[in-house]
Amino acid sequence: MEREALVTLMAWHRSARRLPLVVRGGRQVGKTWLVRELARGSGRELMELNFEHSPRDDRFFASNEPQQILAELSLAFDRTLDVSRSLLFLDEIQAAPGVLSKLRWFAELLPELPVVAAGSLLELALREPDLSMPVGRVSYQAVAPMSFPEFLRAHGQHKLLEHLEAWTPQGTLAVSGHERASRWFERFSMVGGMPGVVAADVQGLEPHQIRRLQIDLVRTFRDDFAKYSRRADPRVLDAILLAAVRMLGRKFVAARVGEGLKHHVVSSSLELMSRAHLCHQVIHTAANGVPLGGETKPRLRKLLLLDVGLVHALVGTPAAQAFPTWADLGDQLRAQVVEQVVGQQLHASSADGDGSTRLYYWQREGGRAGEI
Repeated sequence: MEREALVTLMAWHRSARRLPLVVRGGRQVGKTWLVRELARGSGRELMELNFEHSPRDDRFFASNEPQQILAELSLAFDRTLDVSRSLLFLDEIQAAPGVLSKLRWFAELLPELPVVAAGSLLELALREPDLSMPVGRVSYQAVAPMSFPEFLRAHGQHKLLEHLEAWTPQGTLAVSGHERASRWFERFSMVGGMPGVVAADVQGLEPHQIRRLQIDLVRTFRDDFAKYSRRADPRVLDAILLAAVRMLGRKFVAARVGEGLKHHVVSSSLELMSRAHLCHQVIHTAANGVPLGGETKPRLRKLLLLDVGLVHALVGTPAAQAFPTWADLGDQLRAQVVEQVVGQQLHASSADGDGSTRLYYWQREGGRAGEI
């Protein structure tokens, strides 16, 4: 599959001022695959550590001397780490937050070795008060689920994508192109952009098998809630997730999450879910000028989930022998799915390197309905 993020990673690798890279993003969006492809495409030998699988591997990073760390790794894994030909990949680094602080020494003392760190719940580790992050010594790259163009490329629809990319607002889209694009957009809206699910769709799995993969992903995310337990009640997080789907496309109201839950509890738990990239908050703006963030009402917000496939799994949309059409979904769910997909696409296409992109919405208060 062709990922746009890989182009950015290759540019980072070629950069003369390359710093250790921290890859951020939700679980299963393809971070590990991207780094492995980076090593393959750049001709470097990959030294990969996964701190969730092997939490004791953090003992190799006791020293502040990168050469000493590499000597430890070479001995432990019986491999020669040639700085000029290797790439060091520290996966699921949130399980060993102390290793994050060591990245500064690689930046200062061994810049010729490309080092990449990644983690699904990395944002939670970054918020630890006793964590010493090497500010100015690392760079960041956010990874989102696959976009609609990436989905088309995965399915070999290069001609259609060229046709769409050549269109301008002043022009007209051919009827055949519009019809074909609409069919693929509907399919994308049912499959979503999680790489493993897209790969299964490309391989021709039946719709009910696709839905099973989406359900399994939701279970994985919900199982992760136990890892938040020092900061939030997993039951509250689960309630927020279900409420986010119920209120998708509408203003998120904390009082409707669950009976007896206080507003500040819901808000703090929601912040955790946002940091873990499970959802994105869309904040209300007065929209009187730029920047849009200059006049906001943070208590007025909508929520988008990481991927539309999670919406289908949580809502339980049908998955028969063929994907349902928009008419099969019904007006309300169809509107919610469209808002999720459009917001998800905007987020993917405008994401800053560190993943800090904010989406906003405007809504007329009183009188005639109006919303952007």
